[in-house]
Amino acid sequence: IFFQPLGVGFTVFFSNHKNGSMTFEGFFRYMESKDCCVFDQTHRVVYQDMDQPLSSYFISSSHNTYLTGDQLIGESDLEAYIRALRKGCRCLEIDCWDGPDLEPVVYHGHTLTTKILFRDVIRIVEKHAFEVSAYPVILSLENHCSQKQQEVIARLLISILGGKLLTTSLTHSSTRVLPSPNDLKYKILIKNKKLKAQTSDPSGPEESADEGEEDEDEKEFEKQEEERDDTDQQARNKNKVVVAQALSDLVIYTKSVKFRSFTHSSEHQNYYENTSMPEKKARKLAKASGPEFVHHNQQFLSRIYPAGSRTSSSNYNPQEFWNVGAQLVALNFQSPGLAMDLNDGLFQDNGGCGYVLKPGELMSSQIIFDHRSRKYGLKPMNLLLKVISASNLPLPSHSKELNPFVRVEIHGISSDSCKKCTHAVKNNSLTPSWNADMNFTIKVPKLCLIRFYVQHQTGLFKSEFVGQYTLRFNCLKKGYRWVPLRSREGCNLDPASLFIFVWYS
Repeated sequence: IFFQPLGVGFTVFFSNHKNGSMTFEGFFRYMESKDCCVFDQTHRVVYQDMDQPLSSYFISSSHNTYLTGDQLIGESDLEAYIRALRKGCRCLEIDCWDGPDLEPVVYHGHTLTTKILFRDVIRIVEKHAFEVSAYPVILSLENHCSQKQQEVIARLLISILGGKLLTTSLTHSSTRVLPSPNDLKYKILIKNKKLKAQTSDPSGPEESADEGEEDEDEKEFEKQEEERDDTDQQARNKNKVVVAQALSDLVIYTKSVKFRSFTHSSEHQNYYENTSMPEKKARKLAKASGPEFVHHNQQFLSRIYPAGSRTSSSNYNPQEFWNVGAQLVALNFQSPGLAMDLNDGLFQDNGGCGYVLKPGELMSSQIIFDHRSRKYGLKPMNLLLKVISASNLPLPSHSKELNPFVRVEIHGISSDSCKKCTHAVKNNSLTPSWNADMNFTIKVPKLCLIRFYVQHQTGLFKSEFVGQYTLRFNCLKKGYRWVPLRSREGCNLDPASLFIFVWYS
């Protein structure tokens, strides 16, 4: 076999430098190198346009970031913030409650979850915010504090974060659109409610009345919020928290307001205002008014969060909300599974910086994009995947044998989403072979994620997790490639991998 020399780093692969021949060992090492990885290495760095408004990006977002377990008796831990930030998360949630001695605390209110100090959370954020990404961090405050302790919160934010905290609008920003990630490099933004006002300047108090704001406490009243009757409105008003002026002044481009309707937002919502809504409400809107939701998210930031009934900290499928262009699709980072695999797959793109530019279909004013439609006027992509073999698969802790099979999943718009499986190979963890061809037709590849899911067959309809790897379609490299497998928690299982062939046209 003859190959063109690949550069200084690969000269060790060749036994004869003059004719460029490669030894078997060299060929094997090359096939396991980053250059032959299924993930396009040019996407390991920030390569996208980072000068678009914030609303033009998917933004890696965490829900109940402080928790390491469930929402009833789980632990609150500073390490959870560090782990989220090191994963590239750019929107962190902080549930703030009054603590003793004017020390605000962070925990899941009215539960047995443990408490940590707000000041310690902010110290951790200040230290790790820009460790893996230079792009802005949004602190989403779920504020239950009295005005006195809100003033303490404001002082702590200013004193600990210092120049990293955005406290005024950008002087060069004259257009009525959100600033870009590049504009806000190394800045931390506060997302919270804001007081009424006499000026429309985003750096000052706002005109929107408190009655129109989205109360973050609505997670406890999700069912009532969705029904939106008079009794529920009274309950929500009763639970309102009056914002302290000092904290209100720190809210610049991420003012929380209540979502009423797409028509109301189009006519009244300001570019620096954003809405939060529970998954059930967002799902209803996506199903009933998909194109309107897409158009709304072209202008404004939308945050989606898990239903309050998910006390175990389980997650929804984020793909359904990315399909309508929602930017801040918040997940419980402490809960491994499909949702976090998809999140990791999406946000490893663009250098893992936590910001991924939305596809043109979701941003164009010339296209009416409906994720539920089967007709897009776009040429579909034909994808061929051949799952050839695997190597060094980890054995289950309770077994000395492995019967592996691979499920390939396509996650995207509803008409693109599907899955196909290989057969199971009996008792072979070292070098199982399948040679299974899989063909897919994908209408909107820019919204697609591909998940390789390896399982151990334990019975006729029973299987156990072995490893997985998820990536965006646009990060997929053609040809013979190896797929590095990851654990349920997203950690590398090196040297476990799949060997596949990829082609699309």
